[in-house]
Amino acid sequence: MQRYSQIPTPCGPLLLVINEQGLCHVDFCRSPKPVVVPESWQPDDVALAPYAEQFTAYFDGRLQRFDLPLAARGTKFQQQVWQALAQIPYGETRSYTDIALVIDKPKAMRAVGAANGRNPLAIIVPCHRVIGRDGTLTGYAGGLAIKQFLLKHEQEHRR
Repeated sequence: MQRYSQIPTPCGPLLLVINEQGLCHVDFCRSPKPVVVPESWQPDDVALAPYAEQFTAYFDGRLQRFDLPLAARGTKFQQQVWQALAQIPYGETRSYTDIALVIDKPKAMRAVGAANGRNPLAIIVPCHRVIGRDGTLTGYAGGLAIKQFLLKHEQEHRR
């Protein structure tokens, strides 16, 4: 059974979803393609309070690394990409090429981009830290304005 809560953030409401294993989805409710909450999901602010606390600390600039049980589902390749994304230091960026090299698939930049776009754990698996090779901001499921906000936020609070 999946349980969810919506929390306020400077980027608008954020949807947090957990299952028995941990956090399985984080999504900006005002993104261009927001997740539609199925009737089978149960609202549960109490169960999601520890998750919400860490996101609040992140947006307050007090938390740079999340410590939560995660339960993202994806292919083996997607999991590899998401693990590589999770290694990008707070406040820094990498290109799709950089990530392809980290996972030892140097020609897989487009596939890395596709896996990046399917990341179900926004912010925690920091796909917002991936930019174009030329330094430009590229697509973000939450929208480019949110991506820009998150990058600026992290650079300002970097220790």
